[in-house]
Amino acid sequence: MRRELVILRHAKSDWPYGVADDQRPLAERGRRDAPAAGRWLRAHVPAFDLVLCSTAKRARQTWHLVRRELGGSPEVSHDGRLYGASADTLTRIARELPGDAHTVLFIGHNPGLEDFVSTLADRGCTLKTSAIAVLSGTGDWTDVRPGWASLDDVAKPRG
Repeated sequence: MRRELVILRHAKSDWPYGVADDQRPLAERGRRDAPAAGRWLRAHVPAFDLVLCSTAKRARQTWHLVRRELGGSPEVSHDGRLYGASADTLTRIARELPGDAHTVLFIGHNPGLEDFVSTLADRGCTLKTSAIAVLSGTGDWTDVRPGWASLDDVAKPRG
């Protein structure tokens, strides 16, 4: 069975003084780029069965702006484990995905996302803010491991 795992790094964030890292909002550029990422996803990924989004404010804001551009309303789960997650943690999360989900979107942070994509696809991948990586593999989600996926596409949509 073919599985598609789409990775989206959150859009460009602001760095307001005195604001905790997980509460940093999107910068103006991020508010422009996130909808462009949504339009790219709508054109290249037919539909998502599930979206897992970091609980960080900038990731949640990214999802809010991306979602407006997508057709349909996939199930969304805000998962605190995605905030600051390592490639190993992201692999564990992927292995827990439900069997009936064929196309899943992760919205999170670097350096974990880049490491995760590079590990699964067995090749380097750079993910700037709002960048998207589309991975595909076969079998069950429990089969996710280093080298499991092919890196089918990488995009850097800008608004």
